[in-house]
Amino acid sequence: MNFFILINIILCILLFEFLNPVFGHTKEIVPNIAELWDRYKANDAGKYPTIKFPYEHCFKLAARKYDLTISLLLAVARGESNFNPKAKSNRNCHGIMQILWPQTAKHLGIYRLEALYHPCTNIDAGAKYLRELVDHYDGNYHLVLAAYNYGPSRIRKNSKPNRIPNGAQWYSSYIYHHLKYVTQGAVSPGRPNANGRPVYSPDNRIEIITFNKPYRAASYYQHLQSRAPGLKLEWYRIGLGRYQVAMRYTDKRALNEGKKTLKNLGVKLKGR
Repeated sequence: MNFFILINIILCILLFEFLNPVFGHTKEIVPNIAELWDRYKANDAGKYPTIKFPYEHCFKLAARKYDLTISLLLAVARGESNFNPKAKSNRNCHGIMQILWPQTAKHLGIYRLEALYHPCTNIDAGAKYLRELVDHYDGNYHLVLAAYNYGPSRIRKNSKPNRIPNGAQWYSSYIYHHLKYVTQGAVSPGRPNANGRPVYSPDNRIEIITFNKPYRAASYYQHLQSRAPGLKLEWYRIGLGRYQVAMRYTDKRALNEGKKTLKNLGVKLKGR
C-alpha cells in the first residue's frame, strides 16, 4: 500500500476518534425538551428580562396584544435573526421573526413584502402566528416551536414529543437555547426598574466555526462550554444548512481574553 495513502487512513481514524466524543451523543444535547418548555411555562413565563433588547416596545405591544410572554417572543427573534430587521433567508423568510413570503405573510394580513422589514409590523406578525399555534397545539410550546419552523401541516396536534421530524425537534431545542439567554437573571413579578439595565448588543460576537448540521454546532458549543465555562459562547442558525458557534464579548479586553482562552484550548479562530 502506498505510504501516503496509509498515513491518510490513519489520520482519518484518529480524527474520527477525536470527534466522536463531541458529536456522537446528539440525543443527550437537550434531553426532554418538551419537559423543559413545560417547566418554563410553570416557573419562568411571567418573569421579565433584565436585559434591554432591541425594539423592546414592539415586543411589549405584541406580547400584550396576543397574550404571549415577552421572553418567548424575544427567544424566537434572537434565534431567527438576532434582532436584525433586514434579515432575509434563502427560504424567502424575512425580518426579525423570519416571516415566510408570501404564504405566511398573506395569511397574517401582510400583502407588501417591504412591510416585513418594519420591526413592529414583523414582530406583530410573528406574535400573531405564535398565538395561532399556541391555540392550535393547546399550549404545548414544544409543538408550537416545531410548527413555527416546519409548518403546522407537518406537525400533528397530538404528536408525541419525540415523534416529530428531527429538524423540528432541533429547532425547538434551538429556540430554548436562546430562551435561556433571554431569561438569565429574569425577575418576577412585574417589570424591573429600567435604570441600569444592560443594553443588548447583537454585533459583539466573533465566529469560531460553522457547521452544516445543527446537532454538530450544539455539540461543539457544549464541548467548548464544558472546557471553558467562563466563555460567553453561543450558537446560531445563520442560513439554510449553516449553524455557527460564536463567542460573545462586551469590550476589547473581553475579546482578547476570550481569544487567548480559545487559543489555549487549541481552537483557531477563522481568519485570525
